[in-house]
Amino acid sequence: MLRITTTDVGEKVTLRLEGKLSGPWVEEFERCWRMSTDIYKKKGLVVDLSGVTFADPAGKKLLCSIASQGAQLIGSGLVPKSLIDEIAPEKIQAKPGKGAERLKQEAHKLVLILLLPFLAASNMRGQDSSPLRLTLRDAVATALKENPQVQVANLDFAQSQEDKTIARSALLPQAGLEVFDRAVRFNVYAQFGKPFPSLAQHAGPFQFFQAGPNFSMPLLDLTLWRRWQAAHQGVNASQAQETTVREQVVLLVVSQYLAGLRANAAVSAAQSRVELAQALYDQAKDLQDHGVGTGIDALRANVELQNEKQRLLEAETQQKVALYGLARLLNLDPHREIELADTPSFYETPELEASQSLEQAYTTRPEMKALVARERIAELEKRGASESRLPSINFGGFWAEQGLSAPSSIPSYVYQVTVDVPLFTSGRIRAEITKADLDIKKVAQEQADLRNQIALEVKTALAQLESARHEVDVANLGVKLAKEEVSQARDRFQAGVANNIEVISAQDALARANDNQIVALYRYNQSRADVAHATGQMEGLYSK
Repeated sequence: MLRITTTDVGEKVTLRLEGKLSGPWVEEFERCWRMSTDIYKKKGLVVDLSGVTFADPAGKKLLCSIASQGAQLIGSGLVPKSLIDEIAPEKIQAKPGKGAERLKQEAHKLVLILLLPFLAASNMRGQDSSPLRLTLRDAVATALKENPQVQVANLDFAQSQEDKTIARSALLPQAGLEVFDRAVRFNVYAQFGKPFPSLAQHAGPFQFFQAGPNFSMPLLDLTLWRRWQAAHQGVNASQAQETTVREQVVLLVVSQYLAGLRANAAVSAAQSRVELAQALYDQAKDLQDHGVGTGIDALRANVELQNEKQRLLEAETQQKVALYGLARLLNLDPHREIELADTPSFYETPELEASQSLEQAYTTRPEMKALVARERIAELEKRGASESRLPSINFGGFWAEQGLSAPSSIPSYVYQVTVDVPLFTSGRIRAEITKADLDIKKVAQEQADLRNQIALEVKTALAQLESARHEVDVANLGVKLAKEEVSQARDRFQAGVANNIEVISAQDALARANDNQIVALYRYNQSRADVAHATGQMEGLYSK
């Protein structure tokens, strides 16, 4: 972005540039300058470059053109002085004089921000593309707010709460207002099925007017009561399902973040190996130039250097892919770059703080809570179906103004208590009870299967965690030994005791040791996440 401040005081017009004079801003500045050429011809033009931080070749060319037409270029600072010396050293002075400073203090500044729509969009993209540093907790918190699956789960939970309100409303009084003015005319013959000589064929029209409230309320209806209880359990089930989704999203985010850390570690290791390979190639080349080494040694070292560069390219690609996947989970702008702030923590092996009790997992896993709520719903539906055989008592009626017309209406009312006793339902109640029994059996089978699954997940995660902890210790020792091997092989090659085959072998061993270390650290961190998920404490461990 480029900002131009115009000062038109006295015999000179001063243009102060702030920002980068590059790309499309060069064209905009040139257009602005050419549109005001007449003013500049009448007065002297001073271009103050004190605020310019960068100018590309096109910008320098434009400034040179402006200076060649009589404009004075001034500026203080390293970058402006360098530009002025490069563009038009014979037409400028390094710093504005006292008169210019006085003009600045007395001037009335007109600020022109050259911001076209497409440039504004480009600038916004430039701002959004600035790297976003994320810790693991930041990533989890962002996912729990922005991930679409979490949003859908939140909406499902809100829906279940409204279903509960609807079911409760059926137990509460209902009232309405009714107003109608009716005109009736009917066929007498059709009413009695035959004509009567002494009666007219039709009767009416008759007018009837009524206005007033009507109301109803169940006094005893166990079916409605069970429906409200089932809706209440539905809220619990939906809340447990929401927690399940949140736990799953946290697991995905943590796994993807760990994959990013693994990719970062692989890039760092690959860069270190490239630097080492370059140093060894330079060593072999230097020995060859001094007649101590052979060409085959330099060739081997060069081949190993190219191999390490290839591995670095592969690691950088995997790093980008891992960050793209993390941005997808967090629902971020695809143009926004991400930086992982917890890179050092990848090499740490802290103890797991989450509870590892299997019984604790049975009670904390949200999937178990959801099945318990579903079982309760099925039981309530069964009781509701069974209790629908019992009588239901309802109270209702209305109070209204009735008459042949509105002016002639008088108060009237009806209050009634209705007892409804089901006598024959054609097998509906029995089918509803059987259906509820089947649901209860299904939930019981799902609970047994889930308990076995939880037990397997907990035991597997704990075993993998313990194994990964030992793997990290072994891998760290392997890296240490591989570095010593490279150092000794390098010294032997430098002393002329051996050729660089030993060095190349040591480099390969170091590459394998680095890969083993990175894989072991990734497995350890992933195992910690798996244990937390298996015990139902994923969000509690990684978001607080």
